[in-house]
Amino acid sequence: MVAALGQAAVLFDLDGTLTDPFVGITRSIDYALTGLGRVSPPPEDLRWCIGPPLRASFQVLLDTEDDASLAEAVRLYRERYADLGKFENTLIDGIPDTLAVLHGKGAYLSVATSKLKTYAGEIVEHFGLRGWFHVVHGSELDGRNSAKADLIGHILTAEGIDPRRSVMIGDRSHDVVGAAAHGIPTIGVAWGYAVPGELEEAGAVAIAHRPDELPVLIDGVLRRS
Repeated sequence: MVAALGQAAVLFDLDGTLTDPFVGITRSIDYALTGLGRVSPPPEDLRWCIGPPLRASFQVLLDTEDDASLAEAVRLYRERYADLGKFENTLIDGIPDTLAVLHGKGAYLSVATSKLKTYAGEIVEHFGLRGWFHVVHGSELDGRNSAKADLIGHILTAEGIDPRRSVMIGDRSHDVVGAAAHGIPTIGVAWGYAVPGELEEAGAVAIAHRPDELPVLIDGVLRRS
């Protein structure tokens, strides 16, 4: 289902915005690094890895841009994540009610995540959120749409969304920057994985501290657009 002409669209990041994936992601990174003979940092030191494209995180963790090494790290990560990690995850309190409100207002709702599209769909289904979303978009196995700007551009084209009637909701700077590349404002969420000041410095137009604040903030942003 594509967006109707003039229909407001709300694009939601997944990790750190709709769900808290800390356990599954950090354990899967540890699995990959251990499989490569590396010593994995403590889980708390991997918080920054939640949100950015997976390959980019491994570039830093392995201090390399070698394609073969990065491909093997991603393969090992997905080996564990596909079976266990994706469901070592918790739903953010208040998200279902907020999605219900936005859906009831007639907004076109899309998931916009750098995570593999197949994983994103399974997670959304697992938490019973699929009924609120018109569509779920993520990256492809070959790396396409892993960068947020590329992903959002793909969503706008595929779903016929008007960027002038759109808002991005996310917890990291790359959500803000990726949306801004298409002229879309971002409302940051304070319950995710951004460090203090990250979202504001990236250009978020507002910060939500609870999911139930989002409908009013979204209405305000759309009225200004």
